[in-house]
Amino acid sequence: MKTQSFIFSICLFLLGLTACNSGSSVMTRATGIPYEAVVVMDKANWESTAGTVIKNELLSDLPGLPNSEPSIKITYVTSTEFNGLLTYVRNIVIITIDPSMYTRVSVNAETNRWANGQIVVNINAPDGDVLRDYLDRNPRSIVGIITKAEMNRTIVQLEKTYSTVVLDNVRSKFGATLKVPSDMTYTRNATDFFWASNNANRGRTDVIVYTFPYTDPETFTLNYLIAKRDSVLRENLPGSFENSYMTTETRWGLEYTPITVQGKYCAEIRGLWKMVGDMMGGPFVSHVRLDEANNQIIVVEGFVFAPETDKRNYIRRIEAALYTLLLPGDHEAPEVK
Repeated sequence: MKTQSFIFSICLFLLGLTACNSGSSVMTRATGIPYEAVVVMDKANWESTAGTVIKNELLSDLPGLPNSEPSIKITYVTSTEFNGLLTYVRNIVIITIDPSMYTRVSVNAETNRWANGQIVVNINAPDGDVLRDYLDRNPRSIVGIITKAEMNRTIVQLEKTYSTVVLDNVRSKFGATLKVPSDMTYTRNATDFFWASNNANRGRTDVIVYTFPYTDPETFTLNYLIAKRDSVLRENLPGSFENSYMTTETRWGLEYTPITVQGKYCAEIRGLWKMVGDMMGGPFVSHVRLDEANNQIIVVEGFVFAPETDKRNYIRRIEAALYTLLLPGDHEAPEVK
């Protein structure tokens, strides 16, 4: 699991960074690639039960992708190898297994410990079996900490640099605001529907926003929302060929998760889309929220088309943008809780 080339490239980058900041008291900015982490652990524990459960946790598949991709890509180093420039990596997980010090599992996250914009997850446990039991009861909890940190990093960036084309269209059409990556400038409007895309040759990312009247709580059920999604997409997103259109791929399952955004209920749905009558498809994630001011449902969704390449970082980036949606009456700065 150790990747010496990864470590070497980081060291070279950071040496240059350090040279630029020599003589300055400003904290070095964290470096590294989104959704990648350095895992620090003694070798004996890494090769035992404790190491296995940590690998199973961090390398668990990200839901809603057409192919297997790890939630977090990891680089392993021992505690003696972890020093100097490696301490500047953006995501660090430090595991200490010691029965003389701990009787139960504790997990805490620190920000900006060695670098600005960094998160360090400290995991302490008496042994591997106790750690395994903890992660069985709290699946994807460590993944969740790193994912939230990455999402919030993206949101901070989107607050600074975003597509003004999308912002202006969403504001004028829905009375809401949405900040998506600045390269999303290709747009189309229809009744109660808006679409934008970066139209990229590699890693195409699209976002759609649509509304429909709110009638009763049964609106927030998976079957109802998918049926509504399919009817909206069939009408508004035709394919390149006659009678082709976008729809939901239901053969591989969908994930419905109740979450809170801006202090309000939000239905998060993730899964796969496909084009009927065409060889296209990929992952999508949508946020379904109640616009109380207008008594309507507003759906904001991102989807990705990136054949023959990994899709994790593309879908995670547009997923972060969904949290920037501000409905009438929303005033809080967006953040993944």
